[in-house]
Amino acid sequence: MNLLAPKATEHANQLAAHGLRLRYGDRLIVDGLDLALPGGAVTALVGPNACGKSTLLRGLARLLDPAAGTVTLDGADLNRMPARALARRLGLLPQQPVTPEAITVEALVRLGRYPHQRLLSPWSAADQAAVEAALDRTGTAELRDQPVDQLSGGQRQRAWIALTLAQDTELLLLDEPTTFLDLRHQLDVLDLVARLHRELGRTVVMVLHDLGQAARYADHLVVLHAGQLAAAGPPAEVLDAALVERVFEVPCRVIPDPETGTPLVIPRARVHS
Repeated sequence: MNLLAPKATEHANQLAAHGLRLRYGDRLIVDGLDLALPGGAVTALVGPNACGKSTLLRGLARLLDPAAGTVTLDGADLNRMPARALARRLGLLPQQPVTPEAITVEALVRLGRYPHQRLLSPWSAADQAAVEAALDRTGTAELRDQPVDQLSGGQRQRAWIALTLAQDTELLLLDEPTTFLDLRHQLDVLDLVARLHRELGRTVVMVLHDLGQAARYADHLVVLHAGQLAAAGPPAEVLDAALVERVFEVPCRVIPDPETGTPLVIPRARVHS
């Protein structure tokens, strides 16, 4: 496959949860969730801390077995898919990926080709082409020989996104890709995500904390509250002051972003001079 070419399946890659319950041990995190995520779009999962955003993403990626209900991809039950076949459809960037010791950027990105490998099959020209395209797309080609653990936070995040991109999947799940990054590097990562969607047609589902960034970069917003769905839809239709106060317990105004026209949340002042 040519990683530089957009995918042809514009309306595929539709993830859905049906009566989904997710738990860690005895602790129920997501409770009876029914949710459909649009294919061919960028979806942002938002909500207060401990509301179940990352847990839901893990459930959608089949890293967490449902306590009840199902997750489907284009109508097929994820739990019935062979692992390698699923890895060719869906790529995941976890919240805090563990970097193998002393691995270089290129060696890390090469790991993304694992789902396409066969026993005893040699590394192919197509594999290397996918790695080169991923390095180029993420601006990490000049870092290929650098140890990943010596990179800045923004560089490291781009290297991990390159690994996910080299996997050559049509669907990308990103768990808090901007965490621990300063504002410039947050925007660098989100601009990269936007380009992957716009130029390559990737479907993206990502967990974000910043409501303004979520509204600016996402086509579809999913708001979670206490493990349940509070709202879902285009940001301009679902993000209003009443929702923010109910879910986040923060009185605010929601105004058009002066740069993009998308919803911008302005918390009301708590301390007055």
